[in-house]
Amino acid sequence: MNKVEFLGELESRLSGLPQNDIEERVAFYREMIDERIESGETEEAAVAGIGTVDSVVAQMMSEIPLSKLVKDNVAPNRRIKTWEIVLIVLGVPLWVPLVFAFIIIIFSLYIVIWSLVFSIYVIDLCFVIVTFAALIAAIPILLTGYPQLALFSVGASFICAALTIIMFFVSILITKSVIKMTGGIRMGIKNTFVGKEK
Repeated sequence: MNKVEFLGELESRLSGLPQNDIEERVAFYREMIDERIESGETEEAAVAGIGTVDSVVAQMMSEIPLSKLVKDNVAPNRRIKTWEIVLIVLGVPLWVPLVFAFIIIIFSLYIVIWSLVFSIYVIDLCFVIVTFAALIAAIPILLTGYPQLALFSVGASFICAALTIIMFFVSILITKSVIKMTGGIRMGIKNTFVGKEK
């Protein structure tokens, strides 16, 4: 991909941003490519050294606050007419509860997801406690003359120790997945405001 193709695709992918932001970001990457070319790289190598358009756009989207994207894209570019104001005011009893209900549902889902993650850590902590409790309980059981029951207690302790280790790695994996999913949702929301034609 050459410089013109890269910058053209970058500009079209950022079409949901304000025009001055697009020009500023495209100029930044134009200058970066020019500097690489001046240092002896070919145009294609300079563009490839920056990365793909997807990775550049993803980096930009992670740096732009969601509130700025919403403000720039949702704010009307024209004056609101009188009849539109009347409809908005008359619709308040309908749309305000719906908006609050939507926000509460999304927040509740977020809390439920993180509660499940927290529960997995609690289960892992329980396995740790049972591991030590079963090991400690084996000593008085052995001293009272029940070696088979003491051996069973030690075996249960080892099983719980193994489950602790497994659950620890499962907990980390699930936590990373939820964080990645949450970030993906945030990026998806951002991408609904960027990359669309005005």
